[in-house]
Amino acid sequence: MEGPCHGVMFAEFIMNVEKRQAWDPQIENVCEMYPVYDLDTANIAMGFGKFGDCCKLGVGYTKTKAHPIGISPREQLTLCGIQKFDDGSALMWGTEMEEWHDHLLPEGERLTRAKSHLFSVALVPTGENKFDVEYILQLDFGGNLPHWMTAPLVLDSVKNMFSVAQPWLKGGEGSEVEQYLKETKALEESFDDRNSILFTP
Repeated sequence: MEGPCHGVMFAEFIMNVEKRQAWDPQIENVCEMYPVYDLDTANIAMGFGKFGDCCKLGVGYTKTKAHPIGISPREQLTLCGIQKFDDGSALMWGTEMEEWHDHLLPEGERLTRAKSHLFSVALVPTGENKFDVEYILQLDFGGNLPHWMTAPLVLDSVKNMFSVAQPWLKGGEGSEVEQYLKETKALEESFDDRNSILFTP
C-alpha cells in the first residue's frame, strides 16, 4: 500500500466506528471498552521488547447488524493490542475473550456470539511511504453457519477495507493523515500521556 506505515493509525479503520462503517456496512458498533493505560507494565509482562513495543492494549466490543441473506446480529468481546517494532513495522492482534468474561459485555439483550480465534494485521515497510499488509482472520460466526456461506462475506469485507483505506492513506499535504501524524509525533515526544508505575509525579 502507499502511505505511512503506522499501526495505530491503520487500526482506526478497524476500531473507529465511523471509519469502520465506511467499508463494513454490517457494523452497528465497535469500541474500546476497557483500555489498558499502563503500557509500561504491559511491556514488562511481555518481556521488554521481545514482541516489540506494546503501544495500545485493551478489550473491545463489536456488534453487527442483521445481514440481508438472513444472518442475525452478532457480538464479540476481544482482547486486542498493537505492537510496534524498531524497523517501522507494526502488528495489530486480537483474540476472543472467554465466556466467563461475559460480565464485561455491555448491558442489554445478548446476541449470538461470533468468535475471532485469531486476528492479526501485520504492516511491514517496503520503501519510502510504502508498506505491505498481511491480514489474518480465523472467525467463527456462531450459530452453526456453514463456512461456504460466511467466507465470501469476510473476503468482500476485507477487500472493501483496503479500497477505502488506500486513498485515505495517500491523503497528502493538509489531509487528515498529515494532521494525525503531527499530533502523534507531538505525543510521542512527551511522557505526559504515558501512565505507569515506573514514573512518579
